[in-house]
Amino acid sequence: MCGIAGYFGKNTLQEVRISLTLEKMKRRGPNDQQAERIVVNADKNLYLLHSRLSIIDLDIRSSQPFHYKNKTLVFNGEVYNYLEVREELKKLGHVFETESDTEVLIHALEEWGQAALNKIEGMFAFAYFDATSKKLMLARDPFGEKPLYYYQPFKGEIYFGSEIKFISSLSYIKFTPNTNHICRFLVNGYKSLYKNSEEFFVEIKSVPSGYVIEIDENGFQKIFSYWQPKVSTKEDMSFEEAVAGTRERLINSVKMRLRSDIPIAFCMSGGVDSNSLISIAKRVFNYDVHGFTIQNSDARYEEQDMIDVGVRELEIKHSNYPIESDNFLEEMKELVRYHDAPVITISFFLNWFLQRQISRHGYHISISGTAADELFSGYFDHQLLYLHDVQKDPELLAKSIKNWRRDVAPIVRNPLLQSPESFINDPFQRDHSYLGHEKYTNCLHYPWQEPFDERFYRKGLLQNRMMNEIFHETTPISLHEDDLNAMYFSIENRAPFLDRELFKFAHSIPVKHLVRNGAAKAVLREAMRGIVPDPILDNKRKVGFNAPITDLLQVQDKEVRDYLLEDSPIFDIVRKESIEELINSSYHPNSDSKYLFAFVSCKIFLEEFC
Repeated sequence: MCGIAGYFGKNTLQEVRISLTLEKMKRRGPNDQQAERIVVNADKNLYLLHSRLSIIDLDIRSSQPFHYKNKTLVFNGEVYNYLEVREELKKLGHVFETESDTEVLIHALEEWGQAALNKIEGMFAFAYFDATSKKLMLARDPFGEKPLYYYQPFKGEIYFGSEIKFISSLSYIKFTPNTNHICRFLVNGYKSLYKNSEEFFVEIKSVPSGYVIEIDENGFQKIFSYWQPKVSTKEDMSFEEAVAGTRERLINSVKMRLRSDIPIAFCMSGGVDSNSLISIAKRVFNYDVHGFTIQNSDARYEEQDMIDVGVRELEIKHSNYPIESDNFLEEMKELVRYHDAPVITISFFLNWFLQRQISRHGYHISISGTAADELFSGYFDHQLLYLHDVQKDPELLAKSIKNWRRDVAPIVRNPLLQSPESFINDPFQRDHSYLGHEKYTNCLHYPWQEPFDERFYRKGLLQNRMMNEIFHETTPISLHEDDLNAMYFSIENRAPFLDRELFKFAHSIPVKHLVRNGAAKAVLREAMRGIVPDPILDNKRKVGFNAPITDLLQVQDKEVRDYLLEDSPIFDIVRKESIEELINSSYHPNSDSKYLFAFVSCKIFLEEFC
């Protein structure tokens, strides 16, 4: 895991800009920083900057920019199957001088070109220059685990980097906050943020996941996809086959993601997702697991009983930390500055706190359960979408509704998800995703509206919904926030559920297998039977990594109220009286809690970057 930045164009960059940018990159890579200028032709220069966090082959020989023949590479991420790819390349005559995945990647690109991107399994963003063709390739992994932003001031000129601050520093440009995107966030919430190409700065774009930007020596640019999430259901697949296939692929994914020359920490909750990864590491690979947990005092999000079961039965090291709120506003300011954007939800503020504890124990890699819900069905609306999809089987539908009423209905808080017929009666209603949007648009000076948008990937309401979540809604948010939270402390975050083979298999499972006996993630639960402790697998309660805003922000405190209502650029967008009404309320439903957090986050963002 590292940081990259660069520039392609006619300018010659001042050394002071390069030095300042490398300094800003140190959190992403404290072990080494290097920069290189390549003269492409009489009219074009290429600058490549790299900041290294040493994970595999810690020797300086694996530092970057990395050279092979007439190729140059700066790379952020990991190629998890680098051992297998290296063996394939050796059979083709390649000779390696390091033990790094970086060298494997540059050899693979030299051997197969862009086709190499479908041979490697990993998370990555890189810049690769071929001095023979004089072409620059910018590429990003299939799920967008690693960020890659860019800014194009003129045609034929591009700045790029792992973080927006690197681009700002290298270009010496202060970017413009995107008011439209802020309104989108405030009104429709986090699920709306990756449904188009807008970022929180007007001038900034992001290389889409699974895409390549190719730039020739004249600055001519092509952008195209090297991987598309094409899936199809194997309708004759039995439940037992679904379980066995999931088990095999998840174990293999964890095996590859345990590859490291330094120790790995694990983010631990009481749920199936994190405990699947921890249990595989411990019981299948005998890894010395150290789990890290946030201790929550709110009964809605507390799951200490299941955490205790996992620690006891797996016999792992465990560190548990209570939520601290004393410096919430100051820490939020620091975090927004580092993110170059509003922090999206309270969950990600808590995740940052957790990464800090992991860092204090000396770890530089953490593993999390991101995307298990989106692969195997984990959200409350998934169960209702499932009821829609199995309605042609009256017996299964009746049994499933009975189970839903018994196990799920008592704990659903969203008022639009409290009828088992929600999607049977109206398959395309999605107001639950933008809950409260009518109320929140009225909080603005100029009402802002944007209808819910959903792309068609495949047949089946539930599985198409999960595809949208993976590529446009929940997963991109988690990856963006997790990456920045971890890299603040020079930690690499790995997500074993985001494996292409596992993804493809999970979306081949017939929908009828996804929910059983009132429990979502039925296939994953049974796939982990005998590995994860049974009480965790049999626990149907969906908790989530969260806390109410009032646990962190004491809105009745005069100093806090004065801060929230003081003059600020946010009140050019939001009506101040709407915030007064909100903080004066004695009751904050979950949607209001999210909105108030979003307001605070956007307020800080505008004050920092306007």
